[in-house]
Amino acid sequence: MKPIRILDGGMSRELIRLGAELRQPEWSALALMEAPDVVRRVHEEFIVAGADVITTNSYALVPFHIGEERFRAEGRRLIALAGRLARAAADSAKDRKVLVAGSLPPIFGSYEPHLFRPERVQNYLGVLVEELTPYVDLWLGETLSLVAEAEAVRQAVASTGKPFWISFTLDDGPVTEPNPAALRSGELLADAARWVAGSGAQALLFNCSRPEVMQAAVEEASEVLGALSVSLDIGVYANAFASDEQGAANETLHSVRDDLSADRYSRFACGWVKSGASIIGGCCGVGASHIRCVASRLNRRENDSYSRLAE
Repeated sequence: MKPIRILDGGMSRELIRLGAELRQPEWSALALMEAPDVVRRVHEEFIVAGADVITTNSYALVPFHIGEERFRAEGRRLIALAGRLARAAADSAKDRKVLVAGSLPPIFGSYEPHLFRPERVQNYLGVLVEELTPYVDLWLGETLSLVAEAEAVRQAVASTGKPFWISFTLDDGPVTEPNPAALRSGELLADAARWVAGSGAQALLFNCSRPEVMQAAVEEASEVLGALSVSLDIGVYANAFASDEQGAANETLHSVRDDLSADRYSRFACGWVKSGASIIGGCCGVGASHIRCVASRLNRRENDSYSRLAE
């Protein structure tokens, strides 16, 4: 069994918990403008909780959230600030090495594959990569809804020499024989996994979807990679969004489930590990308490712990 690496959790709700204001459309970018000290505190709390990898708070630093004019005027400064805050928090860890992942989001909006513009995407990804490069250990293209978004990330980071991970967000509907696992674009998960296998990425992850759909995704990805004789880390960081809410990613602050306790989330995590995942964290609504519980459970090294804890 591969060693387990623990990712951090979702930034936005932890910012709120620690007193920062969030509003749309700026979302978590607002804290970089008004309360950067709270951003660093969130990073530090995830490290204390057990995270081996923390992610820069650069997800919302795109025109979709902060607007084109502000991106041009302040984007570089805010992106560099996000990198510095994460690097400082990681370097302050005393008991172990903590890595910084540079968040590269879907440039034209989360869950909005139809808005993707290949002729424009590098204009924005290039700025993120240039400003984050001095501070990060690896790249994390995350919440990607289609393979073309992942290919854009691959191209954007190619010249940096740093490893990159690709994380897709999944259709949250039930996975059945006539309805195989798919990305939010409708592209099949199996095809996305085959693309990642040949892309040079070091890991294939799934994020910002319900915990309930993740185990099937891990199992299918493991099967596809195994058939290709490709050894990649597989990871999961699910969200805690209430499933009955609608609306674009920058229109409202979605509520989170009240049934997804830290204990329950950690039991999902044990199931993902049992199915082949070796990178585990949390996305929107999954906080430091969840990550602490996950790290505690997954750091138990008894041979049968994962199967027993997942029951």
